[in-house]
Amino acid sequence: MSAVPAPRPGALRPPGPGRAAVAPSAMPSVTPSVPGPVPASGAADGDAFCGDCPGRTVLDHVTSRWGVLILASLRAGPLRFHELRDRIGGISEKMLSQNLRVLVRDGLVDRDVEPTVPPKVSYTLTPLGAELAVPLQSLVDWIATRTPDIVAAQRCHDAGTDAS
Repeated sequence: MSAVPAPRPGALRPPGPGRAAVAPSAMPSVTPSVPGPVPASGAADGDAFCGDCPGRTVLDHVTSRWGVLILASLRAGPLRFHELRDRIGGISEKMLSQNLRVLVRDGLVDRDVEPTVPPKVSYTLTPLGAELAVPLQSLVDWIATRTPDIVAAQRCHDAGTDAS
């Protein structure tokens, strides 16, 4: 059995036997990765522009650098942990594991464990994750196409000239 890594500073600890979700440190500027109860202010409608909306947490999960790349990678079909790690250049095993755990909890990714020795674990998109992966792939494609234009604009800006 592997040890569960400590939560990042400012993150809520998931509730376990006999404990409620509590923040390990007071860092008000950090969006918690595990949402608490839905506020009674009507923010449960998913309006990410509302400050206390749970949609902000979802937005954080799916638009993080690693979340986008994991979801886009899984569009091609099921992948094992090492295949995902190798496909996404620069991601550490710790970051991959943490992000997969969050995406599984959010219902976007399924974790399938085959009872073999050692266990064979693969990850696939849920129907909800597959729906989300389509526009995310468009974003990844747009970035791939427009990166030269953006890099040129950055160079112009840094040189103090107008890119238009």
